[in-house]
Amino acid sequence: MMNGMFGGGMWFSWLFWIILIVVVVWAIIQFGNRNQPTNITNNTERETPLDILKKRYAKGEITKEEYERMKNDLS
Repeated sequence: MMNGMFGGGMWFSWLFWIILIVVVVWAIIQFGNRNQPTNITNNTERETPLDILKKRYAKGEITKEEYERMKNDLS
């Protein structure tokens, strides 16, 4: 009579393996997400064209005349 409807303790064995697989998959996903940055957005998305132009001028990539011409073109 111990075997009953579920085959005795056999369903505990299935439950154990199912839970073990779920925990292993969860751990793999958590470990994989740990290596990725949480904020994937790029700072250049928030910069305006004028900000980029100012940085280029500050770095010496363009001359003052080029800066003024490009600034007027952006306005």
